[in-house]
Amino acid sequence: MDLKEKINTNKLPKHLAIIMDGNGRWAKQKGMLRAFGHENGTKSVRETVEATAELGIENLTLYAFSTENWNRPKLEVQTLMKLLVSALKKEIKTLQKNNIKLAAIGNLEDLPKKAHRELLEVIDKTKTNNRMTLTLALSYGSREEILNTVKKIAIKVKNNIISPENIDESVINEHLYTQNLPDVDLLIRTSGEQRISNFLLWQIAYAELYFTETLWPDFTKQNLYEAIIEYQKRERRFGKTSEQLS
Repeated sequence: MDLKEKINTNKLPKHLAIIMDGNGRWAKQKGMLRAFGHENGTKSVRETVEATAELGIENLTLYAFSTENWNRPKLEVQTLMKLLVSALKKEIKTLQKNNIKLAAIGNLEDLPKKAHRELLEVIDKTKTNNRMTLTLALSYGSREEILNTVKKIAIKVKNNIISPENIDESVINEHLYTQNLPDVDLLIRTSGEQRISNFLLWQIAYAELYFTETLWPDFTKQNLYEAIIEYQKRERRFGKTSEQLS
């Protein structure tokens, strides 16, 4: 039986998030520059996005560039930004064909002007698509997101817009970058690393974590199906006991 046929479409994660890791190591194994790995990683992005939409998953968030990634060698950062622009131009047809809406979270103003402009154009062109929302985390850091959220709420408290007694999880959710997204159900990280790397710390509170040794440029639909099948085997209790769920 094909792996895809083993997936229960009634138990799909509503929000899938992926830490796309291993481009550099993939290139190094082949005796190539890191940029070669990033270029080949875009193929896995396309395949994963299409496969996710085909399954019927409503939300996919990809960790594309972190706030810490700005500290990488200047040439690598420039290459990543050029790849972002070219990928956005190339993939607009794929997004439209698959009825996928593009969104982005992070300090987008920090992006180079050309990349920022191209990003906003694609977001605008796909804003009415409703099959799936693809969110790119760009210049994103979860601690910074939470810090900004605290500041926004503090200002509203100071201006008597919000009462401290009324601050709850819903208020915090409303001030996060991901205010229009549900909590993450499944988080996948490629390349064998087993850490979160400052990604969606609030949103993954009850997410199932899946780590694979596969380097991102080698990640295929089959790898995605394996992760979802594993996810569907797990019992999600959200603090309750198994007996309470049954």
